[in-house]
Amino acid sequence: MVESKYMGAPEVLSVARIATLVGSILVALCSGTNYIYSAYAPQLGARLHISHTQVNIVGLAGNFGVYVFGPVWGRIADAKGTRIPLIGAFISLLVGYMGIKRMYDDGIGSGSSISPVHFAILVLCALLTGFGAIGGLSSALSTTAKSFPQSLHATATALVLSGFGLSAFFFTTISHIFFAGDTSALLNLLALATSIPMLVALFVLRPVSLPATSPSLRANGDQDYEAIPSGETMHYIPELGINSVYRREDESCTPLLGDRSGNGDDRVGQSCSAATEMGHAHGASCPRADKLPDVCGIQLFMTPDFYLILTIVSLLSGTGLMYINNVGSISLALLAKSNPDYDQVEASKWQNTQVSTLSLGSFAGRILCGLISDFIRTKLHLPRAYSLCIVSSLFIASQVFAISVSSVGALWIATVSLGLAYGSLYGALPAIVIEWFGLAHLTENFGFLGLAPLIGGNLFSIMFGRNLDARTSSMDPNTPLGSGSGYSLRGLISRDLPTERQCLLGRECYVSSLRVTLMACIVALALSMWAGIRERRRNQAY
Repeated sequence: MVESKYMGAPEVLSVARIATLVGSILVALCSGTNYIYSAYAPQLGARLHISHTQVNIVGLAGNFGVYVFGPVWGRIADAKGTRIPLIGAFISLLVGYMGIKRMYDDGIGSGSSISPVHFAILVLCALLTGFGAIGGLSSALSTTAKSFPQSLHATATALVLSGFGLSAFFFTTISHIFFAGDTSALLNLLALATSIPMLVALFVLRPVSLPATSPSLRANGDQDYEAIPSGETMHYIPELGINSVYRREDESCTPLLGDRSGNGDDRVGQSCSAATEMGHAHGASCPRADKLPDVCGIQLFMTPDFYLILTIVSLLSGTGLMYINNVGSISLALLAKSNPDYDQVEASKWQNTQVSTLSLGSFAGRILCGLISDFIRTKLHLPRAYSLCIVSSLFIASQVFAISVSSVGALWIATVSLGLAYGSLYGALPAIVIEWFGLAHLTENFGFLGLAPLIGGNLFSIMFGRNLDARTSSMDPNTPLGSGSGYSLRGLISRDLPTERQCLLGRECYVSSLRVTLMACIVALALSMWAGIRERRRNQAY
């Protein structure tokens, strides 16, 4: 028997645990600034004379940094703690945003457009902002997951991710109040206000030990329990129909709860030996004594469930990223179509409004879906995977609203619904990852799942940009703006609007792209229903 290192740990709602949660939320708040990109993307494109497709490539570079390096930072955070990711986040965010600001301030000089070398540097700077953002988020998520019990995983991690979603609203509001319309000042704010908090977090972001809270142990009068490695490899042996583990001596330990003298333990021990000798790894892992599996590394990529959820997230997050990266261009197109008295300052206000609305929706979605996920699991006793059906339905509604909107004044309906859907997706995912693949490697596995948006995000965003470019290049300067207004694009050119870089034909600029993403969301809903049914059948089998 090993005496628990969790004895005497703070209670679940202790000051230390709440302080850790608040600190994690603040770190996440400073890590979600990639969602602000659409607030300055049109201005950046106009200043540097780059096309819509290139603007989307820059935005995707930031997303690429977030999703590709998620598994890297996740593995480091799980194995070494949060110090290294936080230092990396500080450097990357500072250099990335300062680099973008410098290029924006310099403009194109005497040239007609930005050079390929300078464009490559711009993409690299955007990549660094994503690299830093995921470093901060991985640290916050890992610390929170290790500080709260399983029954509160969805709620606690959703609160942290809500801070990530609220980031765009927070920074665009500050920008609007103190330096409205000043893109350079916004970039300077992002450079300093995102990097410095990462240094502060080095001294305050620490996981809090979990207390021993198993009622069954106290009821049985057995306060002692054995320990198994938190990073052990789990094997499933079809012939035996049960799971088995082998322990690695050099791994840290977590409590193994249960009656050590029952026959069930003998069976587990026997199958453990068999698994170790046979060396089988089928990519499936069933619960440990704490009812959580432990799937990671190569084993994760051998698990069909991983590819199922990867496909769902790819379709849904790709839809969200396409809208998030281009909502500024959408608002400009609708504003110019319905308002012949176009004004650049007014357009900038509409952009910030959409970004703020999107951020608030994402913030609310992350919290609500975390609560709903816990309710589905603890009260309805259903798999958390069913929450993905709710998320997919929200995405479908958002695309229907976006397709039907024809004026910038009504665009908030589509924006808030998309934000709610996108936030709900990431509010539900961490707890599903824990339920399907275990807690020991949460951040690493969540990082691998974070690769999904690279597929859908790249496909849908580049499609959107190419559609905008095609309609921009085909615009006739005499095209009328607004029904019966008598105004044309030629009238906007006199207002120094770079119409050759911006589509101003209203919903015609982008509606074909939205029809594609609507179908993708319908497919995701069907897969989500299958994921829930599949998980429920598996649970019933055990």
